[in-house]
Amino acid sequence: MTSAVETESHDTATNRTAPARTDESERGALDEIFSFQELARLDEALTMSSRETGLRFTLYIGDLGERTRATAEQLHARSGHHPTDSVLLAVSPGQKVVEVVTGAGAARRLPDRACALAVLSMTTSFASGDLVGGIINGLRQLSDQAGHPASLRQH
Repeated sequence: MTSAVETESHDTATNRTAPARTDESERGALDEIFSFQELARLDEALTMSSRETGLRFTLYIGDLGERTRATAEQLHARSGHHPTDSVLLAVSPGQKVVEVVTGAGAARRLPDRACALAVLSMTTSFASGDLVGGIINGLRQLSDQAGHPASLRQH
């Protein structure tokens, strides 16, 4: 998941609704970690990967708890409609963990080996201090491996 970028708050909360995203405490933490340009680059990479492949790519950056894989799988299951065709990239920089969770449909196009190579590429970038660049390169590798959906392929 990436954080939505707003220039001003549009708080429409009532006593029956949750507060606006800009009121959440995690929002401020993300703003301190990522610049506007970095968030825009991440958003563009997620959008392009999803558009090119027909799969739904999502990103989670944060602590994954003690059972990192189980937490990532829970996040994937809650990531929206059609988790079968979804790919979650969960990155926990503090834990030095990257988890890639694919739904059944996405797994047919993204074998474990391709995911492992993308993770290796990302961790190499992370080691040199480039979190955003590593994520973007990993998304590119995953989308290249997945290819275009059958509906967009020319016969």
